[in-house]
Amino acid sequence: MTAAVYVRPLERRGIQRFLGSVGDIRAVAGRNLLTYRRVPQLVVFSTIQPVVFVLLFRYVFGGAISIPGVSYVDYLMPGIFIQTAVFGSIGTAVGLSTDLNTGFLERFRSLPMARSAVLAGRTLADLARNVFVVAMMVAIGFAVGFRVHTGVPQLVAALALVLLFGYVLSWVLATVGLVVGEPEAAQAAAFPVIAPFVFASNNFVPVSSMPAWLRVFAEHQPVSVTTQAVRTLVLGGSAGPDVLKSLAWMAGILLVFVPLSVWRYQRSA
Repeated sequence: MTAAVYVRPLERRGIQRFLGSVGDIRAVAGRNLLTYRRVPQLVVFSTIQPVVFVLLFRYVFGGAISIPGVSYVDYLMPGIFIQTAVFGSIGTAVGLSTDLNTGFLERFRSLPMARSAVLAGRTLADLARNVFVVAMMVAIGFAVGFRVHTGVPQLVAALALVLLFGYVLSWVLATVGLVVGEPEAAQAAAFPVIAPFVFASNNFVPVSSMPAWLRVFAEHQPVSVTTQAVRTLVLGGSAGPDVLKSLAWMAGILLVFVPLSVWRYQRSA
């Protein structure tokens, strides 16, 4: 005979609450993914900008940029992957501000569901969209001459880091969307928040070419750190320290912006 496991009432309620929260998150994520299926233009247009950047830097600016020891396209594509994930997080700000503006968040708040489920479901749906977009960018990168100098496990790890970074930044943009509250304003407000990190970085050129005062910021900010980690994973070198720095940045961002966005959601909805 097997002994029955006794679960105390408090534990049972805790388990039920956790399972209920997971169900709420799945429901919200499914609702947002359904929007992408019904309006595929949202995914299609999110790929146009990174494709333009690839073609622009590969065939227009690439001939004028020399990177010692590596071809420019191999240097460029890890930065494009990160840029794609970063700009993809703008969709979180726009989506949440749209829901806030149309009254959907008020409906969610009136339901017996976890407060964090709306935000977690939104960010998970945007993560799923980023999987498709980043996979497409990898295919485009290979088409324009990008090559992995390590192996498949390192490439998978690099792409996982890209997607995780995009997911983390979606919490930052969730806060922006909830603060602004208007879709057009959210899109306008999101760009100046993330643009300095994307362009004042090592995404497209080495930071050694920048002025000393800017180089300090560019070397240590999270976009540069994560791009360097991805670049090391696919081009070779000691990736461990760079990956750890990137994960430390992500943990810090989540610790700040997850509770901040939940708090803002409770005040806004």
